[in-house]
Amino acid sequence: MKYRHACHAGNFADVMKHVALVATLDRLMQKNRPLFLLDTHAGRGRYDLGSRGKASEAGRGILKLAAAPAKLPEPVTRYLALVRAFNGGAEGPLREYPGSPLLAAMLLRPQDRAAFCELQPVETEHLRGELCGNTRFAVHCRDGFEALGALLPPAASRGLAMIDPPYEAQEADFTRVAEALVAASARWPQGVLMAWYPIKVGAVSARLHRRLIDAGMRRLLVAELCVHPDDSRAGLNGSGLVILEPPWQLDRDLREALPALHRLFSPDGAGRTRVAMIAGE
Repeated sequence: MKYRHACHAGNFADVMKHVALVATLDRLMQKNRPLFLLDTHAGRGRYDLGSRGKASEAGRGILKLAAAPAKLPEPVTRYLALVRAFNGGAEGPLREYPGSPLLAAMLLRPQDRAAFCELQPVETEHLRGELCGNTRFAVHCRDGFEALGALLPPAASRGLAMIDPPYEAQEADFTRVAEALVAASARWPQGVLMAWYPIKVGAVSARLHRRLIDAGMRRLLVAELCVHPDDSRAGLNGSGLVILEPPWQLDRDLREALPALHRLFSPDGAGRTRVAMIAGE
């Protein structure tokens, strides 16, 4: 694999994805029953921001958010507070960025469990070092798509599976994500399934949505944040999520959060946001 997330950590897509992850876990934890989290493409967990300037991806993402003077919606404030806590709680410049495993580890309760999968051995060892000694969290050096079949359904009936591959092969990866969502939904119908995808060509993500609708997914929420027009040549135009069986009021959280992020990350107004139930209620 050529992809290394360290180059992109803290960019606008990470911010959008992790705001949604934190909001989803918060909604699930409104009930006291234990939950299980499966992160299929976990990465190393901790990323250095010390040398990132304003023109970097993080500079146009989390660092820009951290310096924003405006009042932010509660879901964004909640996420930003976790990132600041990861940096010791200081209000100054952020030195490090927590990936999804370490954000989740900050949130999950004593009764909750998690499995983090990462295919690259070096990244896996970094993550094991971060979570060393915490018996509630398992770190696997394995293919995340294979883990969906092996680790679901979990002993805890409630929880979240997060699918976040690198999309090195665009069309093939979109197809694989759709197939994985359909299969995981059949194995764990009460689980929340969340898959991230890049928006580089708008028609590609639209085909993902259609595959899931045609497969009969019962409740399907789409959330998208684009900082460029869908089909521009900027590279990464936007960040999208499909969420099967979203928890109650998660759509409201994202409708509050995404317009605020769009105003910050696209001050000229290019691009768009979208939060919509495209199947089910």
